[in-house]
Amino acid sequence: MASTDALFQPLTIRNCTIRNRVMSTSHAPSYGKDGMPQLRYQLYHEEKAKGGIGLTSVGGSSSVAPDSPAALWNQLDIGEDKVIPFLQEFSERVHRHGAKIFCQITHMGRRTRWDAENWMATIAPSPLREPSHRSFPKEMEDWDIRRVRQDYAAAARRLKEGGFDGVEVLADSHLPGQFWSPHVNRRTDGYGGSTENRSRFTLELFEAVRKAIGDDMVFGIRMSGDELLDDGITPEEAIKLARIHVGQGCIDYLNINCSHVYTERGLANLIPNMSMPVAPYLALASLIKREIGTVPVFHAGRIPDVNTAARAVAEGHVDMVAMTRAHIADPHIVNKLREGRADDIRQCVGAGYCIDRIYVGGDAICIQNPATGREATLPHIVPKGQGGKKVVVIGGGPAGMEAARVSAERGHQVVLFEKAPALGGQITLASKADWREGLNGITRWLHGQLRKLGVEVRLATEATVEAVAAEDPDIVVVATGGHPNLNEVKAQPGHVVSTWDILNGTVAPGENVLLFDDHADHHGPSVASFLIKRGSKVEVVTPERKLMVEVGMTNFPHYLRDLYKSKAVITPDTRLTEVYPEGNKLVAVLVNEYTDEEEERVVDQVVVEHGTLPDDEIYFKLKPLSRNLGEVDMRRLRDRLPQEIVRHPDGRFMLFRVGDAVACRNIHAALYDSLRLCLTF
Repeated sequence: MASTDALFQPLTIRNCTIRNRVMSTSHAPSYGKDGMPQLRYQLYHEEKAKGGIGLTSVGGSSSVAPDSPAALWNQLDIGEDKVIPFLQEFSERVHRHGAKIFCQITHMGRRTRWDAENWMATIAPSPLREPSHRSFPKEMEDWDIRRVRQDYAAAARRLKEGGFDGVEVLADSHLPGQFWSPHVNRRTDGYGGSTENRSRFTLELFEAVRKAIGDDMVFGIRMSGDELLDDGITPEEAIKLARIHVGQGCIDYLNINCSHVYTERGLANLIPNMSMPVAPYLALASLIKREIGTVPVFHAGRIPDVNTAARAVAEGHVDMVAMTRAHIADPHIVNKLREGRADDIRQCVGAGYCIDRIYVGGDAICIQNPATGREATLPHIVPKGQGGKKVVVIGGGPAGMEAARVSAERGHQVVLFEKAPALGGQITLASKADWREGLNGITRWLHGQLRKLGVEVRLATEATVEAVAAEDPDIVVVATGGHPNLNEVKAQPGHVVSTWDILNGTVAPGENVLLFDDHADHHGPSVASFLIKRGSKVEVVTPERKLMVEVGMTNFPHYLRDLYKSKAVITPDTRLTEVYPEGNKLVAVLVNEYTDEEEERVVDQVVVEHGTLPDDEIYFKLKPLSRNLGEVDMRRLRDRLPQEIVRHPDGRFMLFRVGDAVACRNIHAALYDSLRLCLTF
């Protein structure tokens, strides 16, 4: 405990005392409903308060004005008084557990779309297009400046009436930061040019906000300490901006990040994924804290573990350390640490699935914690049940490990069969792809929980019908996963290999490789990167209109960087239909998806990624012995109710399958299958 004592020191800002130094920064989980923080949104943050967090900051990019649409990513709308009752309910939920609650407000300026919600032109200091949202903004007039200033003040007032402890203005890459950055602000009037002139808009805005909330409420800003742009905000310029605004006397803290979000590459740098080191921008926050010195400094940026967080505070780099994605993985970090159960913390692995989903039209959910965002229906702490049953789990991948964990938590006796010599399943395979090694953290946590719960794990042991029957189980869960599907390409055996063959070393990388990706997720590009780093010349072919349509913005820029640096060829809109030998080479036949025109490639190796087919042999052998004949009541599964179907009364057990043993999906789906099913046992 001593090494993490610094995290448990309270911090007082104005009249607000935060009980510890751990926080979750404002982010946009896409849980808003009609622009309001309704039940799902509130429960998501309340869980962190229950878990012991000191401060949870909500409402990432919450809108203050009609031309900054909240509908984009289901943000919160703080621009109308109708939000106040929701805010009051929200703050009460968090306060009842002893945590503090702040909210971030913003006008996105050009960082949004004109055709979302209210169909209004975007605005910015200068009429410069934002690449990420492809918006051509209107240059702000004097009356735009006045109305936006008033909108911020009114939004801050609503937060105060809603019982919130603090308000944060998002400056980074949004409208305030667009005025600050020479990259965006090309004005020649009093709001452009020198650092002082570029600060005029925010000085006026901050004064209006402070007047609206009075002297008691905490007011801070989130800003970039380095935009990583040749003509953007440098660390020296950020320090100058911070001095100007802190010197005004309106703001109480600085929340420092790095990079920008004007482009997809910039956003990938802003939100570090598992390819980047832990706490990559902590030194920048530390520099600004040292130079400013008069207000607390907050910082977030891939701080997934409590030891790194504690050092950041103990060594004086920051005053509040944000473990935002870490609390998506486990909202009970602080309580587990306080109780001496640090090894029970489910540590964020940096996969970026939570944020990536938002950028492909989904909501934020954790790759390894299915309860996050589903607090109304799924518990983060599995409750004890009546127990007393014998549960056999077949397969030690994520679905099988979770099925075993949850069943054991419910009080049942659990035996897990795994034919491989180690647990992990496809996670073990995926983690071989260079910088995806962090995925092994999911396996380590699950395996550790199985040991604590006394699950009998039989490694290197195949589950036969006889072996399963010998256990006399009440319930059998088949989590055998799948195997690569190579059936969709016409080829003789051996003429195409799977991405699994490459990663597990069954087949050595070829010199000239064609990789056909008909999956569109991490599988194809991660193996392409793996091949490139082992000397292969690679062409990636996909029938999609672009690569990686299922991969979000915290990850795909890193893959593209590797592909372009290696001079890899990327061929979209094209399907691989056939492979045949010609001498000691292979000929790959490609067909354009839109013209049906054929072309050929002569290569040394063809690698195919087309998902998996279920390994379901044992399931179908066990099916006639089961009471339900494997049938699942889908409505009861959806509603987390016990399965009651009986088709064969003389059957010996209930039989279910989960994860890729059902159909090709992903890690989260495998875990979600098992959690909601086994909670009903």
